[in-house]
Amino acid sequence: MLREWREGISPPVFFTAAGINITLIIVAGIWSKASGELFEAVLNAITTQFGWYYISATAVIVACVFWLLFSRHGKLKLGQQDDHPQFSLQAWLAMLFAAGMGMGLVFWGVAEPIHHYQMPPTADPRTPDAAAEAMRFSFFHWGLHPWAIYVVFGLTIALLHFRKNLPLAPRTLLYPLFGNRIYGWLGHTTDAFCTVGTLLGVATSLGLGAMQINAGLNLVVDIDYSTTVQVWIITLITAVATFSTVSGVSKGIRYLSILNCALMGFFLIFVFLVGPTSYQITTFFTTFVEYVQYLVPTSLWLDMRSDSDWQKHWTLFYWGWWFSWSPFVGIFIARISRGRTVREFVGFVLLIPTLINFIWFSVFGGTGLYIENESGRMAGPVIDNVAMSCQVLLEQLPWASFMQWGGLLLAVIFFITSSDSGSFVDDMITSGGNPNPPIANRIFWGISEGAAAAVLLLAGGLQVLQAASISAGLLQSLLLLVGCAGLVKILHTESV
Repeated sequence: MLREWREGISPPVFFTAAGINITLIIVAGIWSKASGELFEAVLNAITTQFGWYYISATAVIVACVFWLLFSRHGKLKLGQQDDHPQFSLQAWLAMLFAAGMGMGLVFWGVAEPIHHYQMPPTADPRTPDAAAEAMRFSFFHWGLHPWAIYVVFGLTIALLHFRKNLPLAPRTLLYPLFGNRIYGWLGHTTDAFCTVGTLLGVATSLGLGAMQINAGLNLVVDIDYSTTVQVWIITLITAVATFSTVSGVSKGIRYLSILNCALMGFFLIFVFLVGPTSYQITTFFTTFVEYVQYLVPTSLWLDMRSDSDWQKHWTLFYWGWWFSWSPFVGIFIARISRGRTVREFVGFVLLIPTLINFIWFSVFGGTGLYIENESGRMAGPVIDNVAMSCQVLLEQLPWASFMQWGGLLLAVIFFITSSDSGSFVDDMITSGGNPNPPIANRIFWGISEGAAAAVLLLAGGLQVLQAASISAGLLQSLLLLVGCAGLVKILHTESV
């Protein structure tokens, strides 16, 4: 195994990324409080000085993807003309969705609309306008924008990997503009820092997942809700996720992703049927219309109010989080997309998950708002502890005990799929873009992600997790803008 590892890694990338990662873990583990304060200081600096840039960069990426969707290059194949997809459409969609949304969708599906209802960006709190704004911004944060980011990263790498045999690594995004210079220090540096950024982005999701699993255990078996318990949860489930990663994409990751999506479907149908169905349907259609109507102005809106930090804690957090996830999700989707066409890739990756997210928020977030308006039993517990939100909702519905156990299982499987997919991508990047990286490397990055999530929680919980995501996303956003330019250049030189 060690010989395979020595021969399989890219030493400049692996040792740089591993060194930065180990240093961060040791420093944050020993000086937790100081590290938390440092992350929050970085967060304030980035959101104050670069908030406009995050908003503008994301808008440019969305515009680029819409051009791709309707361009004449849609029939171009990711691979040779006789290549066929490696996975069925259902398995492919399940894997890309489970990787792309991860734990966050379950974590924020109820909590975000409730938070916006209580503390909306512009409307008066706890009014019909606040409810409408709460759902519209939830759609906005989980709609086209994150998936457009993943499309640019994934499609650029997929085209160059399957048609030009370039590595499955972030450096490949630079190839259209920099050519073979990507095989020198430029490529090594890009890959190393993207590995660290990916690790921090996935660690954020794992930290949220541990908080939610702990919240579920607290409700169903009265286990103490504490950072110590959350660190133990991360330790135990990281071990399972690492085993899944070692099994590879075709076995562990694929089957867990399909199970994950099946469980999500079951919960969605259950809450839809036993909840306020008519209200959920109305919420979906009215919010969808408002989302489309306000998509452009909302995408370009920059909150300049000196007394408001709403956009910093929500929109900029999400954009930084999606940027930090982009190498992980983009490379993972590229890895499983051989044989798809450009239009198929863009259309399915952009639109299908976006629609599923809208339905999820309409059902779960809509039900949460309905219960809060009718009985006032949601906002208090959710504001006190956001990790409790899904379990608090299930507590208000029939078969509460059974469904809370099911919600706990869903959180665990989402945790595993986020961890195994993320560590698999870090493995590929630090192995020179090898689609089947060494097993020892997979184990190292699986453990590293768990350790990073644990020390971020110890350093300050949710606030520090958010700060880590936004900080990690800065480099990736620059890389994505280069990717947009490179993608246009590639498509103008490739033929069907």
